[in-house]
Amino acid sequence: MNLKKNILTLQFIALLCIVSCSKDDTPSQPTPTTPVATGNVDFIKTYGGTKNESAKSVIGTIDGGYAIMGFTQSMNGDVIDKQNESYDYWMLKFNASNELQWNRTYGGTGDDRGNDVIQTQDGGYAILGSSYSNDEDVSENSGAEDYWVAKLDASGNISWQKSFGYSGTDTGISLMQSNDGGYLITGVLDVTASGGEGNTTKNKNTLHAGGDYWAIKLSATGDLQWSKYFGGNFTDTPEGVVQTEDNGYILAGRSDSQDTDISNNKGTYDFWVVKISATGALVWEKSFGGSEIDEARAIVKSGDGNYIIAGDTRSNDMDVSNHKGAADLWLIKISPAGELLWEKTIGGTSFDVARSISRTQDGGFILAGSSRSDDGDVTTNQGQNDAWALKVNSSGELQWQKTIGGTDIDFAYDIAELNDKTIVLVGETSSNDGDLTENKGFTDLLLVKIK
Repeated sequence: MNLKKNILTLQFIALLCIVSCSKDDTPSQPTPTTPVATGNVDFIKTYGGTKNESAKSVIGTIDGGYAIMGFTQSMNGDVIDKQNESYDYWMLKFNASNELQWNRTYGGTGDDRGNDVIQTQDGGYAILGSSYSNDEDVSENSGAEDYWVAKLDASGNISWQKSFGYSGTDTGISLMQSNDGGYLITGVLDVTASGGEGNTTKNKNTLHAGGDYWAIKLSATGDLQWSKYFGGNFTDTPEGVVQTEDNGYILAGRSDSQDTDISNNKGTYDFWVVKISATGALVWEKSFGGSEIDEARAIVKSGDGNYIIAGDTRSNDMDVSNHKGAADLWLIKISPAGELLWEKTIGGTSFDVARSISRTQDGGFILAGSSRSDDGDVTTNQGQNDAWALKVNSSGELQWQKTIGGTDIDFAYDIAELNDKTIVLVGETSSNDGDLTENKGFTDLLLVKIK
């Protein structure tokens, strides 16, 4: 009898397998996958000459390599095409084997500093920053500092370039290619110096003063389609921008204004987030933070229809629930309507900040910033500010963190995950000890590869 029961049981199990393991449900054979980076440093390199260099932006490229944008003052060392010691944009292109393929400088005889780079839909690049020049690569300057944007081909040759600004200090910060193939460039407009100019929808707006968020929409060939500024009577600085599902845009940065476009300032500087339409009309604006200084530095799509904003906070009230030290890295998640979904603080008892955030292939996020802590969430500090790389999951929970530095000042400004899931961190360093074995000048461009 027991034997008969066992046979029936085996037949039943076999039948279940036949039913459940149909052709559509049969799992495919496992394929080798590249593991997600766990925070181990592969290499640390510095680039530059005897003066000052910095990396402000890094992107993974479609060939598996990466491109870095920053600025340089040197005429020697790794800088091969400069003719004077004014600052120029500096772009470096690496292949998937981390070999430097080319590096080029862009600008004129004035002070020109690159802040952002993207790879464009045609395989070339677009670069943005600020320029005081009116010669060489820069064809126009309206006075003092202007936005300067250039479109490059895949080899780094300039296809077109444009300047935007007025008589004051107008600083280009962030760049993105829009769904229509054009570009949105954002930064700060010196509204007072412009005399209220800067909006294409009306002549002048005298209710604003100081520096405002300034968004400029360009066509695919760099022609101005519209421009619009937002802010109040104090200092408003946008640091990041994303395009929304309805073809509008969300700008994130910081503001210490409490008038004009700002309706709910919470104390000193706040994360100030602005949603605008596809034509630049203000849809909504929100302030996040507490009674102290809170500064947003970057925004990214979360992958589930919402948005993650990264920066730092010195508050311990209102929206900030778990202050750890002097300044903490602060992450917030918001809905498309600007509702606060959650917030997280990461750091130790000293000053810890985020300057960049990027979504990873596993649905988490990597961040770049700097840290002065050696406790709490931060395990090591080599001295003063260290460059800081972190990985969090989709809920903002810390998975790993790594500091890189020496006894001098070291900053990380941007971070990117490559096709093979390795990570590139960039910034600047003044150290020649600790994790840094070589300093070529005053400050060098810092490049860190993380596995």
